[in-house]
Amino acid sequence: MIEIVRIDESFEQFEELLALILSSFAYMDGVIDPPSSAHRLTLDSLAQKAKDEIAFVALDGRELMGCIFCKPEAASLYVGKLAVSPSAQGKGVGSALLRIAEETAHGLGLPALRLETRIELVGNHQRFSSWGFTKTAENSHPGYSRTTSIEMTKHLD
Repeated sequence: MIEIVRIDESFEQFEELLALILSSFAYMDGVIDPPSSAHRLTLDSLAQKAKDEIAFVALDGRELMGCIFCKPEAASLYVGKLAVSPSAQGKGVGSALLRIAEETAHGLGLPALRLETRIELVGNHQRFSSWGFTKTAENSHPGYSRTTSIEMTKHLD
């Protein structure tokens, strides 16, 4: 049974969490340009991220199944580093993590979730659309003249 747990900098499984993020983002290597910011994560920066943001993990016992990092903004809760273990994909873990993000947004009085996904990852665009997100902007990473990511927003009831 999957349990969603909030974590902070005292979390004891940052090595496993970093490995989970890297393995779940590995399919992007050689597909997206610029490369994923996941490659810049370290154990220390991940612990700092858990301290600075609202972070949750999905656990099956002690085994990490997924994670989500959320950052409150003026008009939305930004969702980042949504990652699901390759072995757990398609089993509802991502949906469960997004539900907890929605609950968090409601608790903070924020009317929407916002995320960014790379322009090349059309499958992600479709998946997020199926979860109620709509495209709201196109963005470019610094130094790029072409669109490198799209912003998607889900307005909450």
